Amino acid sequence: MTATVLIVDDEETARSFVGAALNDAGFETLEVGDLASAHKALDTGAADIVLLDVMLPDGSGLSLLDRLSLENPSPPVILITAHGEVEMAVDAMKKGAQDFLQKPLDLERLVQAVQRAKEVVALRRELDLLRRASMDQVEMIVGETSAMKRLMEEAARAAAASVSVLITGETGTGKEVLAQAIRRMSPRSDKPFVPINCAALPDTMIETELFGHEAGAFTGATKRKPGLIEIADGGILFLDEISSTRPEMQAKLLRVLDEHSFRRVGGVKEISVDIQILAASNRDLKAMMQEGAFREDLYYRLKVVDLHLPPLRERLEDLPALVGTFIRQHNQRTGNNISGITPRALDALKAHPWPGNIRELRHVVERAMLFCDDEELDLAHLPPEFQQLSPS
Repeated sequence: MTATVLIVDDEETARSFVGAALNDAGFETLEVGDLASAHKALDTGAADIVLLDVMLPDGSGLSLLDRLSLENPSPPVILITAHGEVEMAVDAMKKGAQDFLQKPLDLERLVQAVQRAKEVVALRRELDLLRRASMDQVEMIVGETSAMKRLMEEAARAAAASVSVLITGETGTGKEVLAQAIRRMSPRSDKPFVPINCAALPDTMIETELFGHEAGAFTGATKRKPGLIEIADGGILFLDEISSTRPEMQAKLLRVLDEHSFRRVGGVKEISVDIQILAASNRDLKAMMQEGAFREDLYYRLKVVDLHLPPLRERLEDLPALVGTFIRQHNQRTGNNISGITPRALDALKAHPWPGNIRELRHVVERAMLFCDDEELDLAHLPPEFQQLSPS
């Protein structure tokens, strides 16, 4: 997302210097030299973030904080103070300022402070969007980085064409969430979506679960049972952890993809089906194929479109939006009214390696909300291992 920084400083040279640095860092800027102009800019909603000098020709910059404290939401404020005014800056932060910087300004520190404020703005926007969204729409939110947007564009094309899709990524990266998103973008959205976790079923059961069976096909099969492929007819079959299937089962799945038909276990009749197959794996199928553990023809038949979900540690820019999603979802389930997360708690989350990816993040956020009696999640609400991860 882009963010506009309102620079309030009576020194034109300082404004230009700061503005150029923030422009170089990818921010849009708006420069004013007094309180009256700052109020006008805020009246128009032009500012996402305010960089505020304390000493202004028509009054104290702190008076702007009094105004912003009455607005919800209000843009994050970063205070610029002279040397020796730390106590005043601390009081200002109690009134709602997010951060303060001392003159002379350290440009690296300045950009970092504004970047943190931008993350707060992104989180608020995400929460606002989620307040207006249904839970179905919430589940479609995957990320805002350029890589994730490109992935969603490819997913939309695959959904429209009803082609086979192979979704890869580490455990917890959201492969089933992406499969559900494809379903919602698909012309098959009102038809069945049938998921099956291939790793959760023993080899002896997966065939009958997928293909069904005729009465008498084996001991205990007293009635005909339709399989999941049959149930998914007209819709989508999601094969999670397809790498767990045996070569014999892979051959039968390939036949379904090629001929759009199958036989129940113990049956002789060909049953035609019209299904889109989405498959997912947290293992390297290409390596398995080279080792002879996964069929080459099935691999290429599945990956008409190949969608790879990166691990959370490689898409930390999405973390504020993801936290906002989980806060909103948990608020709806529990009746809580937590509005967001503090910058230092967000810093701690960003410093974590996230071996469990988005699933782990969801659990951490829900655990923090359980122990939060305040309006925002803070560092103290996070699990103990996060306490030393925030740099502030």
